[in-house]
Formats: sequence, structure tokens, C-alpha cells
Amino acid sequence: MKYENEAKKIVELVGGENNISSLVHCATRLRFELKDEGKANKAELTKLSYVLQVVISGGQYQVVIGPAVNDYFNAILSVAHIGGAGSSDQEAGAKKGNMMDRVMKVISGAFSPLIPLLAGAGMMKALLTVFIEFGLMGYEDPTYLILSAAGNAPFYFLPIFLGITLAKQFGANAYVGGGIGAALLEPNFTGLLGMEGVNFLGINVTPIDYASTIFPIFIAMIIYSYLDKGLKKIVKKELQLFLVPMLSLMLMVPFTAIVFGPVGTTLANKVSEAIMWLFDFNRLIAGLILGACYPFLTLLGLHWGFTPITLQNLNDFGGDIVEGVCVCAVFAEIGIAVGAYLKAKKHSRIRNVAGPAILTGIFAGVTEPILYGVIMNYKRMLAIVAIAGGIGGAVNGMLHVTCDAFVFHNIFSLAMRTYSPFASYLMGITTALVSGALLTYFWGVTADDMEAFEPEEKDSAKEEPETAKVETAKNAQMEAGTVLDIQAPLTGEIVALPEVPDEVFASGVAGLGTAIRPSVGEVTAPCDAEVSVVFPSRHAIGLTTESGADLLIHIGLNTVMLDGEGFEVLVQQGDRVRAGQPLLKFDMDRIREKGYSLISPVLVSNADEFQEIRMIAEGSVKAGEKLYQVIK
Repeated sequence: MKYENEAKKIVELVGGENNISSLVHCATRLRFELKDEGKANKAELTKLSYVLQVVISGGQYQVVIGPAVNDYFNAILSVAHIGGAGSSDQEAGAKKGNMMDRVMKVISGAFSPLIPLLAGAGMMKALLTVFIEFGLMGYEDPTYLILSAAGNAPFYFLPIFLGITLAKQFGANAYVGGGIGAALLEPNFTGLLGMEGVNFLGINVTPIDYASTIFPIFIAMIIYSYLDKGLKKIVKKELQLFLVPMLSLMLMVPFTAIVFGPVGTTLANKVSEAIMWLFDFNRLIAGLILGACYPFLTLLGLHWGFTPITLQNLNDFGGDIVEGVCVCAVFAEIGIAVGAYLKAKKHSRIRNVAGPAILTGIFAGVTEPILYGVIMNYKRMLAIVAIAGGIGGAVNGMLHVTCDAFVFHNIFSLAMRTYSPFASYLMGITTALVSGALLTYFWGVTADDMEAFEPEEKDSAKEEPETAKVETAKNAQMEAGTVLDIQAPLTGEIVALPEVPDEVFASGVAGLGTAIRPSVGEVTAPCDAEVSVVFPSRHAIGLTTESGADLLIHIGLNTVMLDGEGFEVLVQQGDRVRAGQPLLKFDMDRIREKGYSLISPVLVSNADEFQEIRMIAEGSVKAGEKLYQVIK
């Protein structure tokens, strides 16, 4: 299965499957709830090439992966037996942390599973708005009504979905929780709306429209979870199958209609009113503060706390000024990535991170890769994201920009004109993006930061973060037309670079050349050179020729995970070696047993400085035979 080895490593480093109470994921993060966070190894997790960052917040141990998080999530579920909802471990874990941690955990756990549904439905509604605006459909067209049902349903029936996710999170029956939410939307109940003198067993009831509401079902599910546990203690097991759900529905639906619903609705209205009051008091200051703070809330995973407010504002006012401001923080982060990419040199570590992160931010509206891969690593970037996000937020706040659908802030929501006034929105996000890019390019990079902005001489920015900086011998550069013969450092079968099952190597990002599937566990020098790098994990060696070519010999794929196990290095950094001299020995059987591929890239890492890498050998090759030529 894809990412199986990576999943096993993550599970191991969070303390093993027995240390995991529960696991959910959002757009970019694996959100673990651990029994003992002391058993997790944050330092080693952060070193993994596929882990952007590790954050401990909101009662969760958050491993930031990026857009491929769903694949990693499924891989972990396939290799580990993780306690499901309702387990005693999960209940115990829910009690960890202070009150704020527990509240944020509940909000995050309730909405994280629903985000894809809500985002998709939000984009559907935005698309329909475009159709109406350009006269492609009318409000009475059957096609419009059918598509509108698809876009409206997830929001209209939100109490049902939240009933399921919340009940599951609290350890109660998820579908009974959904049934309680459904009862509030059932036609018999909604038929009471607007009627006078409604009562239940003589108790006055004020019918409320619960479609799209959030807070009432939150309160109801908290109470229901205790009721469910209490009923299971007093009802005989033989009767629990039908009696506990029946009593839960009989008690919770009336109590929600009489008490929890009105209280939750009032609370929701007060929270929204408080936010709106802040903007009414001074839109510029409110936008400045919110735009500046939003990236840091995202870093901690606390930005989910705005979701109930956003949905409430969309329901009450038809637009949300909170997301109308926070969108500027997203574009400020994209601007920082653009500035870093333009500032960095080709094949540098920061460029390899920033390039893909820009695309993820623009097309998906997901900026955690920028936050963790770029901003968090440089002090001035932290100030820049606050400044750029704050300036853009102040513009949008002052001009009262609102987000009119629940969408991810990306190029598609922009194209569908999901914001209003649209011209003001464009002004705000442009200000944020340009400010972030310019400040990063001209001010954000200090002299101490420049190492990451210079070209790299290793195969991966994340695999060996502690490798010493190497001074390469490039004083005697090759003259135009010069040919440098590179011998095969391994005996085995040649594998063309595009066929290597590793994106970094196959794409040529780490360098050009070829790969060898070895049949002998020994590496010899491919030419006369100086040993420029001996990686701490002993799985790779870097060489620099007198003519300035930088060579990388990488034994196996992802073998950095072995931490040197099965490798024996025969040379040291700085040694002068002759062609054919033994450099490294490795245990092929040990590497296979650990589940790693033996395919070994042999690359020219600064290939862009040469005219051509001309392949010579085909099929099988023996160590010492010509492999390819480097032509200036």
C-alpha cells in the first residue's frame, strides 16, 4: 500500500499503536490523541522528509503532512489498530488538557471530518451564483433547483452531521446523535414554526428554525453523551439495543426543543453579535488584528474555532466578515512563498519547498506547507506574515468585505466571485500578497538565512538537516567541450532515472544521471575526487571532482530511516580518493528485510552547470565500467 513504510514510522514515533487513543485528519494534519505524549519522539518525527512540522495544541498531537495527508491517514489505519470512538482510552484522553484545549479539540473533531463536504458544497453554491450572474440559469430552472439542493443540503442538515461527529467524539451512539439533529428538521417539528401557544406536556415551547445552526446541537450532544452512559448503567444489556436509543430520543428531542435549542441559539447570536460589534466599533483595527493573528492561530490548529462563527454569520447575515478578513492572511502567506522562491537560487532547499507550496496555496487554499516549511524557519518571516496579513485585513475590514459562502480561499473561490464587494476584496488580497512578497524578497532573508537560499548539494532538504556545509573544489572548472568519464560505482542493473520510485530522484530535482539496482554490496569511487560529504546516516556519499562536478551516490531509497544500520563507511570527509577505490559497504539483505528499495541513484547534483549528461552503459553494468559522461 502507498505510504505503508512511512505510516509505520509515524506510528512508531508517536509511541506505537497502543499509545494512540484516536486519530483524525484535516486538510494537512494527522491529529493524534495520545495516551502519553511523553512516549512520542517529536525531534525524530520532525526529521522525517515527509513531515513538515509537529504541533502540540488543542489536546492533540498534530503531525503536519500537507496535501497527501489523507493517503497517510489511510495508510496508518491499515497498519495500526487504533482505538475507535467510545473506547475508554478515548474518553480518558478527552479529559486531558486545560479547558481551552478541550473546547478546541471538540470543535476541531466536530468539523474536521465535515470540511471536505462543506467546502465542496460551498464551491457548488459559488458556482451557481456565477451561473445566475451570467444568465446561464434562472432561479426557477429545474437544473438550478437540483444543483442548488446539492449545494444547500450539507448546510441545511448540518445539525444531523454534527450530531454524528459530536456523538462519536463523546463516545455515544453516533447515529442516535444524528437522529436527534434530524428530529429538529423533521416536517412535523418545522410545521410548528410561527405557531402560538405551542407546548409539550403543558411546558411552553418556542419553535426555532434549526436548519444550519451549530451551537444548539453542540449543547445537546454534550448532555446526550452523559445520558447515554447513564442509561447503559441502569438498563439491562439484553434491552440496551432498543431501549437506550428509544429513551435517548424521547428525552433529548423535547429537552433540546425546550431548553438546549433556545439557549444555544441565544449563545450563538451573542457570539456573532460580539464579533460584529468589534467591526462596527472600528473595522480597520478589527481587520488589522484578525488578519495579523490568523496565521498564528492556524499554526496551533485553533483556526477551526472560527468555523461555527462563520457558519452562523452566513446563516444570519448571508455573509461572514471574519473570513472576509482572514482571506488576506492566506494570500499574505502565498506572497511570502513567492518572495522566498524568487529570492532563492535554483536547486536551493527553500525553493524546493516554496515552489510546490505556492501551487498548493493558490489552487487548494491550503497554506500549512508555507507556514511550516518557510515561515516558521525564519524569524523575520513571522513578522512579515503578521504585517502583510494585518495590512490586507485592515483594508478588507475597513471596506467591509464579506465571504458569502463556506469555501477554501483559493483561485477558484476568487474566480467564482464568492466575496463582496469584489473590487474591495481584490484590493485587500493584492495588498497582502504583494506586501508579503516584497517584504520577504527585500528584507525577510538575513545573512544567516542565506544557506537555505543557496543551491544544495544533497538529495533532500529534509533527510539530513544536520549535514555540515561543504566547501566544493570548483577552482579548476572544466573548459567548454571537456568530457569527464564517470564509472559505475556499483555492480548491478541500470534503472533509468524517471523509473526510480521516488519523486525527488525521478523528477531530476536532486540531480541528473541514472540509478543502479545493485547485486553486490560495495560502492567504489566513480572517478578521482574529494569526499565532500559523508552523510550521518552513512547511506550516501558526496564527491567533488577537480573539474567541479558534484556527484551523489545514494544507496537505496528512504534508507536514511535505517540511521546507519547495515552501512559501513570506509572513507572520511575531505579524503582524496582514486577511481575504483572502495568507499562504502552495505548489507543488502538487511536493507531488504527492513522493507527498503535497493535502487541507488548515481547523480550529478549540479548538472545545470553542464551541457549534457550522456549515458553510456545499458542493461547490466559492473563496478569500474563507464556509466555516463559529463560534458561541459
